[in-house]
Amino acid sequence: MTQTIQFRAATHADTDALVALVESAYRGDASKQGWTTEADLLGGRRTGPDDIGACIDRSQSLMLIAERDLDSGARDLLACAHVAVDNADDGTPTGYFGMFSVAPGLQGSGIGKTVLAEAERIARDDWKLTVMRMTVIDVREELIAFYERRGYRRTGILKPFPYGDARFGQPKRDDLRFEILEKSL
Repeated sequence: MTQTIQFRAATHADTDALVALVESAYRGDASKQGWTTEADLLGGRRTGPDDIGACIDRSQSLMLIAERDLDSGARDLLACAHVAVDNADDGTPTGYFGMFSVAPGLQGSGIGKTVLAEAERIARDDWKLTVMRMTVIDVREELIAFYERRGYRRTGILKPFPYGDARFGQPKRDDLRFEILEKSL
């Protein structure tokens, strides 16, 4: 199997595979193989075809796919992330990074760092942005520490968790909220 990671923008034909990857990384028993699971915090869905389609169709947005060729000629989906142009509260264009998912059995192998670096390159070089932002559930200390090691900083800007909106999952706690992390590119 070739170990070279290849990147491409997702198309609608990738929707089912992307939904399966994101769900496996964040929800249910499969997610517990990796360290990014939210299964103890949230049940229900993490994403669906509607979310993936919106990311693909949105202007200045892409679902980044990381894959490798198999000896059989097929491609192995390793990871994905949503990368987009967004606006800060003051209207300044910023990069947005989200829906970051690495296949649970591959977490900790360095693939995630490679995908994050490619997303930052796209925002910086292709879209000429100087800042990348993301939202992370603020009780996810291990995940936040991962991003801090890659140059992101906690902004202290908190956003309420959308309780009651099934598109974001079924909370198992009543203290969830998002914090914006930010990095200069």
